[in-house]
Amino acid sequence: MKKSVFYLTVLALVCFTFNVTAQTAGTELFDLAKIKTGVKTKRISSYDRSGGNNDRFEHIEDGEIRELFNVSGAGYINHIWITIAPTPERLSRNDIILRMYWDGNEFPSVESPIGPFFGQGWDEAYNFSSLPLAVGPVNGRGMVSYWIMPFAGGARIEIENQTGQEIHAFYYYIDYVETKNLPKDMGRFCAWYNHELTEALPDGENEWGVLGDQGVNPTGANNYLILDVKGKGHYAGINYYVHSPSPMWYGEGDDMIFIDGDAMPTLHGTGTEDYFNTSWCPKTIFSHPYYGYARVNDNIGWLGRTHVYRFHINDPVYFDKSLRVTIEHGHNNCMSLDLASVAYWYQQPPLQKLIPIPDKETRKPKPFIDTVEIHKWRHEWRKNKGNDVKLWGNE
Repeated sequence: MKKSVFYLTVLALVCFTFNVTAQTAGTELFDLAKIKTGVKTKRISSYDRSGGNNDRFEHIEDGEIRELFNVSGAGYINHIWITIAPTPERLSRNDIILRMYWDGNEFPSVESPIGPFFGQGWDEAYNFSSLPLAVGPVNGRGMVSYWIMPFAGGARIEIENQTGQEIHAFYYYIDYVETKNLPKDMGRFCAWYNHELTEALPDGENEWGVLGDQGVNPTGANNYLILDVKGKGHYAGINYYVHSPSPMWYGEGDDMIFIDGDAMPTLHGTGTEDYFNTSWCPKTIFSHPYYGYARVNDNIGWLGRTHVYRFHINDPVYFDKSLRVTIEHGHNNCMSLDLASVAYWYQQPPLQKLIPIPDKETRKPKPFIDTVEIHKWRHEWRKNKGNDVKLWGNE
């Protein structure tokens, strides 16, 4: 009898979970069946206006700003696709700046290097898949956004070439829906890029207490900044790029989110991998619609580059007056890391100017540390130990 009750309970839980998942997954398909009025699907793309096959923008010079999209009225963008030549190893997507302007504003509400915005960190290309963003074959060359981007009084999108060379070819689609009136409760899509080489503590990179007792950081002082904005809206997620020059685990840092001016963290996490829905210091490629590891370091320990993402699709972080999203770089901010991020959020108009993004020199990817550098460090350590022939390495 007890076994029967147990099995029935498990079955009920499975059915409940399946139903909830099916309802969540089916919401968009359910909405797809609705017949709408007062809307018209439109597109602006790089197609060849002559009717030929040269469907691209060409010869975008270094320093040139090229407008991709400029429409009046109300509507919302629901799909963007972009591919660029030359390839990323020759033309860094870290130095093509994407900007989006809503409702006639003279300042952008989206400003980010195009690669990090779509989920391509540094000067690299790799496949990446999530619900709102994806980068697909061949070899991470096709960049796609499904973020909904509403506007009531026009919209404009541009790119700026800061690569130091010509963009030979730029192909794109921007699909949008034209509406007579935009609902008043529609926020404006915003995104902001940051980049910082964080500083270690004076007593060293004391992660996991390997150098002695660790300090504390209850207030979030000196955390890496993901987002700092005033107004009303909700935070929708992040692409987070980490380059670690050390084989030590980089992710003991807690996420700390301050809502509406709270002096202490309103939301205080337990570790970097925990905020990104993972656990136990991962270095595994993993893809989920809402979170995952699109690129992991493939070296000693956690030495090298990692791209992790987390989108608050079912769990937005709401704010009425202001929002400050931060994360420690190692526990108590003890680690020197090359960090970059793109934060995504929706905000109620009127919008405000973004903090200027870091310049090209600040964005420049740091070189890789490898076994040769580690061996040189070992050589210096041996000299400091008197070059005793019996030195092993853990003395």
